[in-house]
Amino acid sequence: MSKLGQWFRRAWLVLVVAGIVILLDQWTKELVRQSIPDYASIIPIPALGEYFIFEHVHNYGAAFGILQNQGNFFIIVAVVVVIGILAYIRYLPTEDWLVRLLLGLMLGGAVGNVIDRINQGYVTDFVKMGIPGVYYWPNYNIADSAIVIGVIGLGIYVVVDDIRRHRQQKAAGAIERS
Repeated sequence: MSKLGQWFRRAWLVLVVAGIVILLDQWTKELVRQSIPDYASIIPIPALGEYFIFEHVHNYGAAFGILQNQGNFFIIVAVVVVIGILAYIRYLPTEDWLVRLLLGLMLGGAVGNVIDRINQGYVTDFVKMGIPGVYYWPNYNIADSAIVIGVIGLGIYVVVDDIRRHRQQKAAGAIERS
């Protein structure tokens, strides 16, 4: 099998998950742009009232609104992340499906937000959650959610895998000493 064929065999899950994230992200953002005026909001689920709102905002910064007006920087960072993920895939054992799923979430999220930055100069955010009068989490979108889930999931995976390996090494050492 060619190197490209081997890479696709390892990359297909990452690419499928990324594609699904990109499609869902762009579709929901387009729905918001068409149905909610800029900086206006709606309550999509009346039973949740003001705890869960769709509010159409333009995010010129990163997560939580930090680093405003640094769009080119974020495009460069996203391109580096995308290249890094696509290059790293070839080193993953084929049985690491969870890592591939998490990388797909991160890849799709990065590309979804880059599409907005290139086409609009900002990212469309719209999900707003919180406790009225107390605190609202900063607005976000599907791409942001995919990135956060991917990063947190990969962090947990790395810690759990490290603990598992440490225990295996400890057990192997105990067997050698007996």
